[in-house]
Amino acid sequence: MSAETPVQSAGTFTRARLRFRDWRGNRPFWAGLFTLIGGVPIAYFPYATLKLGSMSLAMATTAGAGSLIIGVLLFTLGLTMWFQQATRVFAGVAAIVLGLVSLVVSNIGGFILGFLFSLIGGALSVSWVPADASADGAKTRRSRKHGPAGGTHEGTAPADSDAAGTTDAGAPEPGEQLTESAGADNGSGNGGGYRAD
Repeated sequence: MSAETPVQSAGTFTRARLRFRDWRGNRPFWAGLFTLIGGVPIAYFPYATLKLGSMSLAMATTAGAGSLIIGVLLFTLGLTMWFQQATRVFAGVAAIVLGLVSLVVSNIGGFILGFLFSLIGGALSVSWVPADASADGAKTRRSRKHGPAGGTHEGTAPADSDAAGTTDAGAPEPGEQLTESAGADNGSGNGGGYRAD
């Protein structure tokens, strides 16, 4: 019996769930999902006929084609966020602009629902960074905080300091730097994450 036996005996559902979680972690998944959901009410409501008892309520407007175009574009931008992560900033800005335009063109942005979903999805897309870029950003912030020798810009510890983890020059020991850089992942696991600042 080997260490791989439990993984191999995992069910099909567990393997599919883990594969989906890995796929979701490497792209702005929630941004794309919110943008996709935002496009649905914007495109649907101008062409829908709602029944309230025996009364029919048609919301077709002269700008019905504009609503359909905005909804389809938002749906396309949501898919772009999932499958073309390099264009995530453009797709996010375009989703925000289309959400704002839908307020005027499409029944108050699909009764505010499509407007809100597209704004949230666009903002999440703009703020998402891949895992390697988020690690580089954490290193840059840490290097700005600490000087070239490892001491802080605010001042170094005195030479006779008995503080744990510092040498006579006030620089942190190498073991301490490793524990500090271990938490530089933004809690994103293997995939990307959203910017905190």
